[in-house]
Order: sequence, then structure tokens, then C-alpha cells
Amino acid sequence: MSNVGRRIAELRSERGLTQEALSEKLGVTTRWVQSAEAGGENFTLTTLARFANALKVPVADFFVPPTKAPARPGRPRLSTR
Repeated sequence: MSNVGRRIAELRSERGLTQEALSEKLGVTTRWVQSAEAGGENFTLTTLARFANALKVPVADFFVPPTKAPARPGRPRLSTR
């Protein structure tokens, strides 16, 4: 996940928006929003401006490091003690 994608996901979540709701605001598919948040999209300035408008934040907010560590996929580890 790219830092910008991670930050978009964080800002979306903070605003109580689902990926589906954000995709409707942007006029794109939910799958595209998922891909963008996962870092699978190249962001143009125009695209970043659209995200910023939908999330009601300045574009610069996408370049602030995320406040949460990304979730690590996998199984939870059990203690062997």
C-alpha cells in the first residue's frame, strides 16, 4: 500500500465513509477506490484534487504520514508458553 493510498484510506475512514460511498462521490467504481487505497493506481494532480474535494481536505494532507500502522495480514500468533 502506498503512503498516499494509505492516507486516503485513513481520511476516508475518519469521515465515516465506506469505499462505496467515496466511489459514488468520485464517480468511479468501488474497485477503483480499493485499488487506489492499496497503491495500485498512479495519482495525477487532478485525481488527488478529486479525492481532496470528496474528503474535504487539502491535497497536502495526502502527504502527511499515516497516524496508524498498516494492518499486517496473516494469522494471529499463539504463545507457546
